[in-house]
Amino acid sequence: MIQQLDLVLTPQEAFNRTNMHEAVAEHLGIDTDELNGWKLLKRSIDARSRTIRVNVRLEVYINEPVPAHQYQFQIRDVSSAKEVHIIGAGPAGLFAALKLIELGLKPIVLERGKDVRRRRRDLAAINKEHLVNPDSNYCFGEGGAGTYSDGKLYTRSHKRGDVQSILELFVAHGADEVILAEAHPHIGTNKLPGIITAMRENILRCGGEVHFDTRVIDFELKQGKIKSIIAQTTDAVKNFPCSAVLLATGHSARDIFELLHRKEIAIEAKPFAMGVRAEHRQELIDSIQYHCNGPALHTLRDYLPAASYALVHQADGKGVYSFCMCPGGIIAPCATAQEEVVTNGWSPSKRNNPYANSGIVVAVDSLELKNYAQHGPLSGLRYQQDLERAAWIAGGKTQTAPAQGIKDFVQGKLSATLPDCSYQPGVHSAPLHELLPAAIGKRLQEGFAAFGQKMRGYLSNEALIVGVESRTSSPVRIPRDRENLHHIQITNLFPCAEGAGYAGGIVSAAIDGQRCAEAIAQQIK
Repeated sequence: MIQQLDLVLTPQEAFNRTNMHEAVAEHLGIDTDELNGWKLLKRSIDARSRTIRVNVRLEVYINEPVPAHQYQFQIRDVSSAKEVHIIGAGPAGLFAALKLIELGLKPIVLERGKDVRRRRRDLAAINKEHLVNPDSNYCFGEGGAGTYSDGKLYTRSHKRGDVQSILELFVAHGADEVILAEAHPHIGTNKLPGIITAMRENILRCGGEVHFDTRVIDFELKQGKIKSIIAQTTDAVKNFPCSAVLLATGHSARDIFELLHRKEIAIEAKPFAMGVRAEHRQELIDSIQYHCNGPALHTLRDYLPAASYALVHQADGKGVYSFCMCPGGIIAPCATAQEEVVTNGWSPSKRNNPYANSGIVVAVDSLELKNYAQHGPLSGLRYQQDLERAAWIAGGKTQTAPAQGIKDFVQGKLSATLPDCSYQPGVHSAPLHELLPAAIGKRLQEGFAAFGQKMRGYLSNEALIVGVESRTSSPVRIPRDRENLHHIQITNLFPCAEGAGYAGGIVSAAIDGQRCAEAIAQQIK
């Protein structure tokens, strides 16, 4: 007999297979040997009260064999099929390529950065030597920004079928099946490179192409279409004639925004958010969220994952909120040019580092950009650049980042000392309350004070903020036709995902990549 169960379990039962097996058998009133097995369909932690419970949904098999679910990507030969050029090998570009293969088209992926293996050397250079390669860094390279910044698969998308298909494709390329069940699925920076490599190998196996170290520098336009893509490679400028172009360059490809603007291809400014990255000891966040400390907390942590948090406060009519929270994580240097400091965060799959970090950001809209109006659709981009350069100067004109104790920041004091921090290039005490524009700084001060009331211990100089968190989303939108998804002027250009202003994370970017791939197939088949 096959049966679906919804159970409320203890952490010891929900995160230990033997304990869960016994709990399920007891609930069913059968012997454990009658229960052949079960599949986890859904799992979420309820830590709202002092007694923590875990909600699980299971498919159980009583005197019935447990079927093996196999998630596989269907290999097919598209080497001689119609070609579609994809600019960018982030989640949108890779999932679009896989979808195009499924639809019988040949993807040709152009990526300015390096493959995941060679990319690691450039990340090491940022961390250790403070050297930024503008084409290969935490934002650019195979897999995009998500590869080396956590691999969180959370999404606000309500299209459950689309989300499930993305997760299953990740599993087909090596991700753990548990991501199909967790309320907040997460792969981990340490595991993503292998998964991304497997995707690329399948694209090549099917006859697609992937060109690394290939940065797009121009488009040749003719009669409202892109006739060819001009790209700089390591040793030459190459021309790629094209029939359809999927643009998936991410939120940090500023040269692409400037190229479009220069070519008079319509773009527009859009709201985004900026702020800082806050870091606490993970044990403090665990004790707050799991309502205990000492031995009791250590016992719970044998079963429960590192705790996260989500915070929001309205300050002077604008939202102050946590963004990209990384339990057991590390703050990373995410600059894409030498004279700027940009922070982000990531976690390994086990989330077992001693620190918890999160972006704490404030909404930025046209009111904050009034002094940048002369830059038109690039006003938000220029605002970002100025703040990132100010952080670079305040940090000492290296990748050392300006930092401040959280309580000192709220009180407007320069920190005499700073706690240990996971940010590898190092931190330097600086008055972030003066460095940040008042529209951001004052709201952050109010927000941190409110967060300290919601989470006792959060507001402390044993924790710090590191500046700046400026790449939460694209400050530019590339407008497209609502129905056909191509650009409103250039009918064979399909602006896609986060860089075009239509997604906000790995899963939503992947979904948008697939949607654009389907729209291209309808146009050129």
